[in-house]
Amino acid sequence: MYVLYSTLLGAALFLSLPYWIYQMLRHGKYHTGLFQRLGRVPPHLSRSSQPTVWMHAVSVGEVLAVSGLVDQLRVRLPGYRMVISTTTDTGQQLARDRFGADNVFYFPIDLGFAIRPYLDTLRPQLIVIAETEFWPNFLRLASRTGAHIAVVNARISDRSWRGYQRLRWWLRTVIANVDLFLAQTQEDSNRLVDIGAPKSRIEVTGNLKFDLKPTQPPTVIANLRDSFRATGAAPILVCGSTADDEEERMLLQAFQNILASYPHATMILAPRHPERFAAVATLLESLGIHFLRRSLWSGEPLSGGVLLLDTIGELSAIYGLADIAFVGGSLVPKGGHNIIEPARHGVAIVVGNHTENFRDIIGLFQSHDAVRVVGPAELPLVLMELISNEAERTALGQRAAETLRSQSGASEKTVAALQKLLAPAPAAIAAGQKG
Repeated sequence: MYVLYSTLLGAALFLSLPYWIYQMLRHGKYHTGLFQRLGRVPPHLSRSSQPTVWMHAVSVGEVLAVSGLVDQLRVRLPGYRMVISTTTDTGQQLARDRFGADNVFYFPIDLGFAIRPYLDTLRPQLIVIAETEFWPNFLRLASRTGAHIAVVNARISDRSWRGYQRLRWWLRTVIANVDLFLAQTQEDSNRLVDIGAPKSRIEVTGNLKFDLKPTQPPTVIANLRDSFRATGAAPILVCGSTADDEEERMLLQAFQNILASYPHATMILAPRHPERFAAVATLLESLGIHFLRRSLWSGEPLSGGVLLLDTIGELSAIYGLADIAFVGGSLVPKGGHNIIEPARHGVAIVVGNHTENFRDIIGLFQSHDAVRVVGPAELPLVLMELISNEAERTALGQRAAETLRSQSGASEKTVAALQKLLAPAPAAIAAGQKG
């Protein structure tokens, strides 16, 4: 099956080559790190005398999730080298900012010729995979080296579960290479068992994203806050991780309704994918809405208009400026996105009714009356209601922050579980003997 899988994957990559070339030329995607993905180990990952922990985080969300975990492991495992791989360019950029460029690289494609050079160079004692990335060849080859493999913050979405069930007969063999699964919820644990993971290797440790600490806000936050105060811009509506033109059109139409009653209202609109920034700018122009791009903003008044957030890594802090936060991918059937970032700021949160990918988190917040879930028809009415009712808006945000605080502790449980997989590093042992 591995031979068949590799053959099919190689054929698929070859046949889709025109698509990848188009994406590189048209959107600039996948070009950066191409040779790393194909197995060329970058010089900064040259062999080290220290034992290595390899952390893999696909994109921005996973990088954020493991940030605290990496920090704690560096403290708890002082004799180990920590390296981090990502799949997406946005994840790579954030990981370099968070962990240092010398410790970060692109994850290789799932073919032996690309994987083996990394395993030979890094010789990892522990490989930690964020959420659920079951790459068959990678897991098999990594396990053969003797490395321990753990999947942390593991979750199985509704869509993934359906796909995994169809491949359960083979997936059982693939995930047998994983030593430890640390699941977000009991439901995720049950689904892991259903697709073939041994129950004895699964622990429920909670969601790492609940433990994220606010980062130092970028300078732009202070500049925006000063601009809003100077120009009387209010209320502030932050719409983050929006998914497509249909969703953004509905949000902008709702914003136009708000402007009729609150002419100084301001929207900060943050599309999920950077390659859509230009398309969203075109949509704003077609609707006749005054807007400025964040990358070009130099202090101009934003009252009564839209700031198009066409930058990476600022949305989390910008949620702190909001009177109301809308978290996108949810007015359209995209499965939604995580609401933890605005909750951390105690902001009133609104989402659409397509939140399947985050059903447990949304359900938790709903049980504490800490989020508003709306359909397209209800969206303008709920936004206007929250804008006009400051007491309810404030209380909704406070309940969100309290709900978030009640779920902390996943990082500590995860670190403790990972430490059990490792012997103390030689440097740590030597230090202990000297002491």
